[in-house]
Amino acid sequence: MRKSLCQMILVMFLMLCLVSAAFAGPTVDSILKKKELVVGTSANLPPLTFKAKDGSIKGLDIDLARMIAAAMDVKLRVVEIPFNDLLPALESGKIDMILSCMTITPDRNLRVVYVGPYFVSGQSILTTKDVAMNINSVEDINKSDFSIAVPAGTTTEKIAKLMLPKAKLVIAGSTDGALDLLRKKKVKAMMADYPYTSVTSFKYQDKGFVANPPFSVEPIGIAIRPDDPLLTNFLENLLFLLKGDGMLDGASKRWFADPSWISELP
Repeated sequence: MRKSLCQMILVMFLMLCLVSAAFAGPTVDSILKKKELVVGTSANLPPLTFKAKDGSIKGLDIDLARMIAAAMDVKLRVVEIPFNDLLPALESGKIDMILSCMTITPDRNLRVVYVGPYFVSGQSILTTKDVAMNINSVEDINKSDFSIAVPAGTTTEKIAKLMLPKAKLVIAGSTDGALDLLRKKKVKAMMADYPYTSVTSFKYQDKGFVANPPFSVEPIGIAIRPDDPLLTNFLENLLFLLKGDGMLDGASKRWFADPSWISELP
């Protein structure tokens, strides 16, 4: 596997070198000149991106970021940014790309370019066992007396408003904020991306939390500025190679098939 990775990185690096002199856009040019790739992430959506007990940022998104940096033969710098501030940070040039469990949506796609998807997620409900026993369909929670916390500025908030117009939605400042409301029993449930609810239900088994299977399909992509076709092409080809070589699938299995990493959560 290591030999295959080295060969893939060499091929991608040579391709980049051959075309960069004549066709490099502003982002690729900046990355190669400073020899550093700056990736923005919220670090609060495990197992795709999270801050471990030791302060380091880990997850599937970070593994992919390392693969991208290695293929470009540059250093990787990961910057932790609140989720709602990621797109402004990208647009202002503070970061080179976003890898943060970010769903590809039409409104976001009108602002930035997405490459991928490299992962497919979906919305899920996290609640207690006693409440879950009475939930058989979306209609069971689409009621005025059912309170549900959702993180502000996310696809979760948009989907909840669309699918649950009758429910009592409580808008939290972040995904962790929504969880805090559930833990304090201020709401009956919270909604978030399935990877988050799945991991959280396992982490808080002692509180009787359970997560339902995802009831939506959401493609997760790499966000970059729309002014660099070379970077878009480079990432598309790299993802194709990583998928074909099995490396992306291997990284996914590391985080979704082996729960040992959960002990690293704070």
